[in-house]
Amino acid sequence: MSADDRPLAGRVAVVTGAARGQGRSHAVRLAADGADVIALDLCDEVATTEYGGATAADLDATARMVRGLGASCAALRVDVRDLSALSGAVEQGLGALADDRDGEARHIDGGEARHIDIVVANAGIAGGAPIEFMASEAWQEMIDINLTGVWNTLKAVVPSILANPRLPVNGGDGSVSVILISSANGGWKAPPHLAHYASAKHGVVGMMRSLANELGPRGVRVNTVHPTAVDTDMIHNAFTYKLFRPDLEAPGRDDVVDLFRSYHSLPIPWIEPSDVSEAVAWLASDAARYVTGVTMAVDAGLSSR
Repeated sequence: MSADDRPLAGRVAVVTGAARGQGRSHAVRLAADGADVIALDLCDEVATTEYGGATAADLDATARMVRGLGASCAALRVDVRDLSALSGAVEQGLGALADDRDGEARHIDGGEARHIDIVVANAGIAGGAPIEFMASEAWQEMIDINLTGVWNTLKAVVPSILANPRLPVNGGDGSVSVILISSANGGWKAPPHLAHYASAKHGVVGMMRSLANELGPRGVRVNTVHPTAVDTDMIHNAFTYKLFRPDLEAPGRDDVVDLFRSYHSLPIPWIEPSDVSEAVAWLASDAARYVTGVTMAVDAGLSSR
């Protein structure tokens, strides 16, 4: 595919939680369509989660994958709970996207400034416990990352997206696409033991709907994507297996396959990160130029059951 054939050529995408899993998949998919990527991730452990966090090496690997597709990548470690640091990382990333296809980001010195065209607020954590056993710290950390972290991401990118010359209010004929990653348990479903997670992911939908109305007149589209279980470390860990199969002493991956499959209309237990990325890439593209305020399920029919 030539550069001219890539639908997102010349555009800049910000992806949070980009070091591995869905975030990496989204960054790579957008790069394949021509977007340069600002890849952001904490790259550290989160105190209240029961599975390991991403690492700096994971984020470096994402950057190599993006660059391997001919796109530029600014990969930066930042906590979405820290608005000031997040705003600084976005500014730094925009300044580093001149041309790093040789693997060395070079700061833009003069020339036309870059603006953000695509935002994928993907960073998040998972966990679960009955309310009588859920620590207040677990509730707060979930809300801080999965809900306030999305808000912080949008606050950090708003100056750049509203100054984007592609927007009609700035004399252009395009749009900016903001994509918030919610969950099948954040729009239609709310299983037991996930009160903090479901609350945060439902909250993301309210944020999306309000901002779709607020920013739409300026040419900014805002939508949510709602995956079912995705084949990543977030669900494939000993804690999650035990949460869903408390009847077993030490359940493993094979012990939860039938249970996860039972949630879906389609005969699969979980989807791949790339399945979610296809929806993200479409919402980012001009093919979805009039799509805003939408809750897009990629859930194998979970929401219809």
